[in-house]
Amino acid sequence: DGFSSGRRLSTAFKRGFDIFLSFLLLALTGPIIILFAVLIKLESRGGSFFKQERVGLYGQTFSILKLRSMRADAEAGGKAIWAAENDPRVTRIGSFIRKVRIDELPQAWSVLKGEMSFVGPRPERPQFVDDLQTKMPFYAERHIVKPGITGWAQVNYPYGASTEDARHKLEYDLYYAKNYTPFLDLLIILQTIRVVLWPVGAR
Repeated sequence: DGFSSGRRLSTAFKRGFDIFLSFLLLALTGPIIILFAVLIKLESRGGSFFKQERVGLYGQTFSILKLRSMRADAEAGGKAIWAAENDPRVTRIGSFIRKVRIDELPQAWSVLKGEMSFVGPRPERPQFVDDLQTKMPFYAERHIVKPGITGWAQVNYPYGASTEDARHKLEYDLYYAKNYTPFLDLLIILQTIRVVLWPVGAR
């Protein structure tokens, strides 16, 4: 019961804020997205963008759109693999756009469509979710709010690529799900700007 989703006024405000901010972000960064899409295409074989299935609100799956930062054959076997530090699958352009978070910009389209929020728990891949739900109590509770491009866990915990990292990040995600307010979203956005300007832990 502590994870109340009955905050109608806050939810309506959040959705209005998401529409405004995602539209503004796409309008302002459109040229940047196009520029790096061309550079990615010139550097390595494969498309400039890629779609990937993620788990969203109430456990429903959806597809996110990102700029490709890894080789096109990064998961040739079809098995989901955590990104590692100094991952050899990451291209030169990919390494840069990951550090400054440019690869995340196309996800604003998912926010505009209502599949994501600008702020919320990071959406994970179904394979990871199926595994983590068997290992961590209350893991599914993070799906009672929309996933986000940035979130409380992202600004408070470095990039995680293991079950133990996921456990620590879950604590932040559950805190956000229980204590969401527009002020907390604003705080997270300001913290995100700090992380983008001073990249730490990006992979």
